[in-house]
Amino acid sequence: MKMYRSHIMVCKGTGCNSSSSELIAQNFEKELKENGLENEVIVERTGCFGLCALGPVVIVYPEAAFYSQIKPEDVHEIVTEHLLKGRVVKRLLYHESIDGDRLKPLDEVPFYQKQVRIALRNCGVINPENIDEYIAFDGYKALTKALTEMNSEQVIDTIKRSGLRGRGGAGFPTGNKWEFAAKVKDDQKYVCCNADEGDPGAFMDRSVLEGDPHAVLEAMAIAGFAIGASQGYIYVRAEYPIAVKRLTIAIGQARQYGLLGKNILGTGFDFDIELRLGAGAFVCGEETALMRSIEGKRGMPTPRPPFPAVKGLFAKPTILNNVETLANVCQIILKGAEWFSSMGTEKSKGTKVFALGGKINNTGLVEVPMGTTMREIIYDIGGGIPNGRPYKAAQTGGPSGGCIPASEIDVPIDYDNLIALGSMMGSGGLIVMDDTTCMVDISRFFLDFTVDESCGKCTPCREGTKRMLEILERICEGKGEEGDIEKLESLARSIKDTALCGLGQTAPNPILSTLKYFRDEYEAHIRDKKCPAGVCQALLEYKISDEKCKGCGICAKNCPASAISGKPKETYLIDQAKCIKCGVCMSKCPFKAIAKE
Repeated sequence: MKMYRSHIMVCKGTGCNSSSSELIAQNFEKELKENGLENEVIVERTGCFGLCALGPVVIVYPEAAFYSQIKPEDVHEIVTEHLLKGRVVKRLLYHESIDGDRLKPLDEVPFYQKQVRIALRNCGVINPENIDEYIAFDGYKALTKALTEMNSEQVIDTIKRSGLRGRGGAGFPTGNKWEFAAKVKDDQKYVCCNADEGDPGAFMDRSVLEGDPHAVLEAMAIAGFAIGASQGYIYVRAEYPIAVKRLTIAIGQARQYGLLGKNILGTGFDFDIELRLGAGAFVCGEETALMRSIEGKRGMPTPRPPFPAVKGLFAKPTILNNVETLANVCQIILKGAEWFSSMGTEKSKGTKVFALGGKINNTGLVEVPMGTTMREIIYDIGGGIPNGRPYKAAQTGGPSGGCIPASEIDVPIDYDNLIALGSMMGSGGLIVMDDTTCMVDISRFFLDFTVDESCGKCTPCREGTKRMLEILERICEGKGEEGDIEKLESLARSIKDTALCGLGQTAPNPILSTLKYFRDEYEAHIRDKKCPAGVCQALLEYKISDEKCKGCGICAKNCPASAISGKPKETYLIDQAKCIKCGVCMSKCPFKAIAKE
């Protein structure tokens, strides 16, 4: 293997890729060649580093110089200063990665300090399109161990003892699911990977597939060995083109190396994997709907039982795990059940990847041990809320989850605590909100998404969610009535109890959790016709302060509705009947004399 004195790791995850990271990588290759460094320094295109807010990100080893928000024109300076003269370019370094003149190792950078990366272990570390790099980091060693040193019962027992639970939604014990399928006798079984990540703001699975696709393939082969399956399918969204490309490359490489296909590693075990592209329907994340879609049918859920482990894809025993769940499997086989179960809480073992988004400084991906508090995630890792605004709530679990208020910010995050709070783990989307967020409007937003994505098969989901959305829209428009809250609660409970699949059963969660913690906001909308957060347009009034107004007239000149009148050096007035509540006047006022109430 050829050795290089420096490695330039360029993030080629979707986020950085959309910000010219490929051009940055090409510029590095061009500059290295022009300076005669192409045999000393190598450019590697990697998966996501996690700190998406600072992309495009480039890390140069062995110094671990963490360059952030790099532009293509910055490349020349990094090559000439850092790689030729040995001087890091301080102005381009992420400010928290340097202490005086000392470059901090990544595990000392606050964003990474509390993280434990298992599912994300190879993201940003290897070139995902090179199987040799995956193998160099113990890739396919777990499959080799399973096939040559263990039997299927031992594999399942290891996964069971590890305490690994599904990372896609309900948190069902993975080992138990494998055991159910293994016990069913049939001539054909299947292993499916759910890569149909549809939660707003969630991109954990996409990043694992983009940064470490072989980890998923290897885990699926281990699962196939454990339950006696010879065929696997990865159901991935077509809107994830980079993930699809890298999976396609990885499957081809694994077949070429004899790690997929017939007689793997000469053990007589056959297992192969095919991709199936999803069209982006949220309901296809539900396991029975996903399998119907793979079969070429319309993606709609079917009643359970029978459970997929007994009668799943093509009416054969099938297990379905999501990407993050599978990304943990190889490390558990290699390092043991006790190693994995030593992390986390009593009933939630290991780590969890969260996609941090919303009102937070460090948007991106974080992987933390189960039991980490929301405060640690938001403030210690996420860098807090922009402009120092107060934390109001965090939505976990996407449209199926709920909101965690400030009073619960120190509760350790695990499956059971989130459910007790009225939310859920879901796939791991975590959207942070500050005091400028209207909780009624947030409920309306998530329910609007659910209504759009309902497949329409069962009446509670098809009709019930629409009725709830109509009520929420009325409330946000200032047309709420006494009794609306009670109607929402009654509908929510009925839908939870009667909907056919998880999408409908969890659709009321955002409403129920916001009613639980922010009921006063609903009441203010209905009774006082006020939106305390100042978000719902129909309930706002822009007013000019007599004390602050200097009579400059800038507001009147910029008002698109000619709703502001007055004389120079006198207080101006807003005609509320004409005001279209666009907020231009407030944004243009140099004296901050206009406020919305």
